[in-house]
Amino acid sequence: MSRSQARETALQALFQLDLNHGQEGEAAMYESLALDTAVSEAQGELTEQDTAYLTAAVRGTRRQLAAIDELIAAAAKGWRLERMATVDRNVLRLAVYEMRFGEEQLKKGIAINEAVNLAKKYGTDDSGRFVNGILSTIAR
Repeated sequence: MSRSQARETALQALFQLDLNHGQEGEAAMYESLALDTAVSEAQGELTEQDTAYLTAAVRGTRRQLAAIDELIAAAAKGWRLERMATVDRNVLRLAVYEMRFGEEQLKKGIAINEAVNLAKKYGTDDSGRFVNGILSTIAR
């Protein structure tokens, strides 16, 4: 499986967690469930490296969620996070994590390109431009 496909699988887990994150104290259980579901439904065979990457991306994004959301909110003038489409919000979160907080920080151009592709695939007609604009602002 390519890194792009593993990233897509991580996005699916983040999307699931955004919609159903459980009650106080259940975060770890829901995170594990979302990861297990995403891995079992992944298109293609996941290697150990793929599984390690997507686990780190999901857990890291969730761990840094407050800081990531703050960066997105500052860049998304006129848009509140809760009003963003769930797909767009989670594509942005994953990309910001990879640019700023990940163990292997992606070059900004690569992170933006990957995020725009995911937004185009799963979002609306305007998602690619929306994600590109916000991430370009954060990247500056």
